[in-house]
Order: sequence, then C-alpha cells, then structure tokens
Amino acid sequence: MDGLAAVLWDMDGTLVDSEKLWDVALYEAVESLGGTLTEEQRLSLVGSNMDDTAAFLLEVCGKPVGPESIAEMGEWIRQRTATLFDGPLPWRPGAQELLELLRAKGVPMALVTSTERSLTELALNTIGREYFAATVCGDEVDGRNKPDARPYQLAAELLGVPASRCVAIEDSPPGAASAAAAGCAVVVIPNDVEVQPGERRVFRSSLAGLDVPELTALLP
Repeated sequence: MDGLAAVLWDMDGTLVDSEKLWDVALYEAVESLGGTLTEEQRLSLVGSNMDDTAAFLLEVCGKPVGPESIAEMGEWIRQRTATLFDGPLPWRPGAQELLELLRAKGVPMALVTSTERSLTELALNTIGREYFAATVCGDEVDGRNKPDARPYQLAAELLGVPASRCVAIEDSPPGAASAAAAGCAVVVIPNDVEVQPGERRVFRSSLAGLDVPELTALLP
C-alpha cells in the first residue's frame, strides 16, 4: 500500500485543550485527600490512564495504595471530570480545520486516547463522532496503555490498515512513544509537556495549515 492510509488522533491536549479541565479534577482530588500537588507532579501525569493517575495521587498524599483505594479515587476523578466534559471543549489551534480537511479528502481517521470510554463519549459531543471510523480508549487495551504500542496497533487493526502507513498526532511523551513503537509516523504538537526528539517524530508548533501532502510526506 502506498500513500497515507489513515490519521490517528490523540484527544486530550491534541484535539481539544481538555488537559486544563483534568487539572481542575486532579487538584481537587488531591485537596479532598488533604494533600497538595506540585506543577511538576501534575505534568508527569499527562497521557496517563486512570488507574495510574489514581495510584499516583494516593501515593503523593501518603494514602494506602491498593485495588480498592485506586478504584475509589478513580471513580471520584471520573465523576468530577464528567461534569467538566459535559459541555463545549476548547479546540486546539488548527485541529477542527484539519479534521474537516481530512474528512473531505476521504482520509480514514481513528481516535486513540488514554481517557476512558465514558468520558471520551462526553468529549465526542464536542469533537464529533462522525470524523472517526474507530475509537480506542484507555480502558479498552487490557492495561497496555500508552506508551505501550498496543493502542495505536489496535487503531490500525480496526481500520484495516498497516500502522506503518499511518500518521499519528500527539502532544505527550507517552503518546508519541506509543505511536512510534507501533510504527506510525508521528506529528508532535507540544502542549503542556516537552516531548523529546525521537525516531519517526516531526515537531510542529501548531496544526494550523497542515495538509494531506505534508502528512503523506512523513511516511517512509
């Protein structure tokens, strides 16, 4: 197969600036435990799944970390975030325009996010389900979350295309590592966290002006 087979999108911090909403939930969660969260600790969670996030917050606050406490903390974060996601989400610059362009050109797309299905469905009320032929969420990869290659491998499988002919769009170190490990070319649009250079990674300051020929040129 030649050419661009599909574009695989990260969600939080890439399509929409929802990391700011996660900030609200995470800082409030820590406060509810009587602790504090530094900016450095918060940034280390960008791209993490719910269980890892809950365990980290419990540890930061000196609370017992086990299956029950992780589940309880995760549910607290989940419910608070749901109230924040249940409304318009701010788009990242150029993201909506690129979605429209790719759909008009007939390029298949998938959403690949560490966010759980229930919250992703709320976010899709803003983003639009119609853009994506497949969605892969953080609770659908048997614990093999980013930076593991599995999320992007699964997205390519669901679309029926080789990952090596896909371009992934990411903003975080775990996400960029996951996409590269799956064999995708990766467009990195840094947001809150610095992403280090690496194999198959191209950096842009914004999605604005990105087009199909430029994406296709990233493929080997």
